[in-house]
Amino acid sequence: MFLHTLLVVLTDLTAHLLGSKVFRKHFHLLLSAVVMFGPALSYWVSSHSVFAKRSHFIYRVFLRSGLGWTCIFVGSFMFLLTFSIRRSVALSVRHLSRIGVAVGLWHSFCRILSYLEDATGSCYESLGSEANDGQPLLLLREDRGKSECLKAGLLWRGYEVSEDVFLLCLCCLLLAEETAVFGPYLSLGGVSDAPLRILFLFCVLLLGLWIFLLLCLLAYFPQFPAQLLGGAVGCLSWRGLYQGWYRNGPSWFCPGRPGLGLLNTKTESSEANGKELSHDHNS
Repeated sequence: MFLHTLLVVLTDLTAHLLGSKVFRKHFHLLLSAVVMFGPALSYWVSSHSVFAKRSHFIYRVFLRSGLGWTCIFVGSFMFLLTFSIRRSVALSVRHLSRIGVAVGLWHSFCRILSYLEDATGSCYESLGSEANDGQPLLLLREDRGKSECLKAGLLWRGYEVSEDVFLLCLCCLLLAEETAVFGPYLSLGGVSDAPLRILFLFCVLLLGLWIFLLLCLLAYFPQFPAQLLGGAVGCLSWRGLYQGWYRNGPSWFCPGRPGLGLLNTKTESSEANGKELSHDHNS
């Protein structure tokens, strides 16, 4: 009983926070500020910290498969929420298609960015000696792309966009958007069992983990302007989807915004019940 009460209190507080207008309007600005000023933390963090090693398990387990973790938890939450309200597989699949769009967007951008990096960068081989100005002598290897260059242990120089920062920003904004509907749903008196609340808390914890990893990358591995560009691409992707395309409404080419067709149904049902109770009272 105590654990259930604690679960209800925690989910209610976090749901109303994520669903508030202030959070929804300013979270992307907060994330942008973190990306812009996060590298300044490198002056205060210790290089001997466990998070200063790229081989740390938190980077290997979560960062490399961040999109997969996000899709699993937020997808499960979205399906359980939509199906528990409408009992419609088609509606659930329509809302889940936003996850598929995010995955496709991520892979498309990675391919485009990889192509641009290969087109604008160059591979060099160190000759082991230095020039008169103290700079190492490098031999240009024009026959290698970035991946081949790095695998061969050579030096790659060119414009880069941080895919890690891009991924974390996209996942954070995706989680914030998809879980924000839970607060209004609870405010309308929606039924929420323990599994749905637990999944919601997992999504919130995952959001906190992605923000923590983002701060770690910016503080321990600062790369300017690659990380700034990665954050910009992530925020622009979110704006193009949730603030642009999804506002067109549900159709064969658009899945619609989160909560569309769910919260409206709940509101109409509440109004119908209210009218029925009012009619019974008057009679």
